[in-house]
Amino acid sequence: MLIGLVRDSVMQCFCHSCRAPVLPAAHRRSAPVKKPVGKPRTKQPKKVKFITTEIRCQEMSKGGLAYEVILAEPVGVPVPRRADSPEKTPSVEEIQEKLKAAEERRRSLEASKMAAIAQKMQKIEEASRIRSEQTNNFIVNTKEALDAKMETHEEKREAYINELRARLKDHLEGVEKTRLTLEQQTMEVYKAIEEKMNTAADKRDENIKKMLERLREHEEQVRKVRAGNHERFQQLESAIQEKLQQAADRRLMLEAEQKEKLRNHNQKLAEVRSAATAKVEEITKDIETKLTAAEQNREKEMQKKLDFVKKEERRAELVRQNKSARVESAGAGAGAATSG
Repeated sequence: MLIGLVRDSVMQCFCHSCRAPVLPAAHRRSAPVKKPVGKPRTKQPKKVKFITTEIRCQEMSKGGLAYEVILAEPVGVPVPRRADSPEKTPSVEEIQEKLKAAEERRRSLEASKMAAIAQKMQKIEEASRIRSEQTNNFIVNTKEALDAKMETHEEKREAYINELRARLKDHLEGVEKTRLTLEQQTMEVYKAIEEKMNTAADKRDENIKKMLERLREHEEQVRKVRAGNHERFQQLESAIQEKLQQAADRRLMLEAEQKEKLRNHNQKLAEVRSAATAKVEEITKDIETKLTAAEQNREKEMQKKLDFVKKEERRAELVRQNKSARVESAGAGAGAATSG
């Protein structure tokens, strides 16, 4: 209605001397405008109630104008008053439905949080399982590699010892052949000496002495060779034992290093597990704190709504009492008028 008044006021003549009344908008739309027949005549308008409209022009900025329209109070046309809408008082069922909806939202939120926590715990368990499998595989592979190295080393050691024994055996066989050859030569010399004894009796003792001297020198040489061979064999055996001892020491050292690495790995794994457990406990405490706060807020909201309901009930009771008092007073006035 206010928009129609503004539109009609703007559509009328702005001349202060004329002040012609404005036709209603509905009549303006329905009735067509006709050309006047004959000479137009100007008449002064009758004294009627006009809608006072004033337009002021004010320059606000360069290149722009601002218009201010001042409207007078409407005359003769009362503005219909809208009926006040009744205040909505929430019923107990609506409050219970809202509380049930809030409870369902809270349960769905708790379920989603618990599902997220369960998913995180599943990921942590999967990571720990994979890490334990990797650790076990590493231990098994390391043990197999060490066993393979030890077997290879033992095979090489046995092959080396067998080779040394074969060499020593060949050497002893050569010495034995040399000895047999020398013995054979000695027997031949003895035979030659016996053959020459008949022809060279004078030279026999001298030749025998020379031969005996040579034999002693040869035996001395053989003894020295045997002693040198025995000493060399002992040196080789001691060197082999020393190498075996060094290999055993290295194996023990490698086992100790692997055990130390495994111990450190287990310690790190225990630290990771303890950190994960602490984090889960912290998240659980945080969730419990939030749930407690949400429960307290829900109780506060419920208390506020119950207080509001009680207040509305007291207000309704006061309204009923006022109505009953008015009815009684009206009845008493009517009775007094009747009696009068």
